[in-house]
Formats: sequence, C-alpha cells, structure tokens
Amino acid sequence: MSKVLLIDDDAELVEMLADYLSRDGFAVTTAHNGEKGLPLALGGEFALVVLDVMMPGTNGIEVLKQIRQQSQIPVIMLTARGDDTDRIIGLELGADDYVPKPCTARELAARIRAILRRMEPNPADNHQPITTGNLVLWPQQRRALWCGAPLDLTSTEFNLLEILARNAGATVSKQTLSENGLGRPLAKFDRSIEVHMSRIREKLGLLADGRSCIQTVIRQGYLLIRE
Repeated sequence: MSKVLLIDDDAELVEMLADYLSRDGFAVTTAHNGEKGLPLALGGEFALVVLDVMMPGTNGIEVLKQIRQQSQIPVIMLTARGDDTDRIIGLELGADDYVPKPCTARELAARIRAILRRMEPNPADNHQPITTGNLVLWPQQRRALWCGAPLDLTSTEFNLLEILARNAGATVSKQTLSENGLGRPLAKFDRSIEVHMSRIREKLGLLADGRSCIQTVIRQGYLLIRE
C-alpha cells in the first residue's frame, strides 16, 4: 500500500480526496498547511506528495522549493484551472506533474498511479546500464551518471531521460514522451514536456562544442545526440 501525503488547506476537498484515495488502495496522511506538511514530506515515510499551490502562510511553491533542496520525492501540484503561471513555476522548481482544480479524485488517483508505476523496476529489464556518450542510466536503481558525476533527477525527469536514452539518435515525439514519461496523453497547450526538458538540459550542461545533447526537432519532438 503506497503512502501518499496530501497537503491542502481546503478541508472539504481534502476529506473527499483522502476518502477516495483510501478506498482506492492508498494510505493517506493529510496536512492543512505548509508548516505541518513540509516536515512530513521530508520524513522519508511517503511515496508521493500531493501539494496545493494556494495556501495561507507557507504556500505550495515555497514548500516545493524546500522539498527539492533535500529530496526527490515525487510531487504533484494542485493548481488553479487556467493558471499557467503556477503550473510552469511548479514544474520549473521540480514538480513531477500538476492537476488543475477543481479536480476529480479519480483523475488524481490516476496521476498518482502513473508516477508510482513508472518508478517501479521493470522485471523485463536486466541489470545492464543504458550507456550513450557521457550518459549512463541504471533503470532498476533509478540512478544516472553524466560525465561520471551523479545526476540529481526527479522521477519524471528520469523517466523522460531514459526514454530519450533508449532511443538515442532518433527523434521522440512529445506525445510519446508524455504518454510514457508522465503517464498521460499530451494535452493541447500543455508545456510540461518543454519545462521538464529545460530542467534536464540545465542539469546536463553543454557538450564540448557548445551544443545541448538534447536537441529540439521542430514540430516533431526531441532527440538525444548519440555521441
């Protein structure tokens, strides 16, 4: 039973979501503000955090910043519907995904399962690493090296980079990346993939010739350069 932490000041919504998630097989703990939720998120007890952006006191963006300073636990942000600014800021700070409010408990449960499922080792994979150029990934261990140094990746960033590495030298569409990396179809005007790719590029840095190893292929997708 996966343990999920739900941080939101909307008591009625929290009760509804917690009840549904509990009946859907999750062990749910709730916190109604960032001050109480942050130490719980950093305690190492939970598999995933659901975090509301708009809360009094320490808001969700600040909580996410502090989580990412110490942990790569998966985080799903709850954002106001139509508020692209909060979504993009959350993704840029390391959120794995977002769900616009008002949301259905069923949709949230599906997003949680998608992220957790992609963190589980695939029995079909052997223990051999994926190696392409300066990049080495161990999918079962969720571990990656770039130029011999550890890469500090969120769960979603690892998923996306693994997909590109398995297809190094070939273009991977944003639709494929969204479906296999985020666990959901790519929505119209959704910039999640672009933001995640920007973060991955920043962590990888540039090649010796000044290029990024992840190239954008206009109107097609992304390509990891095979060195």
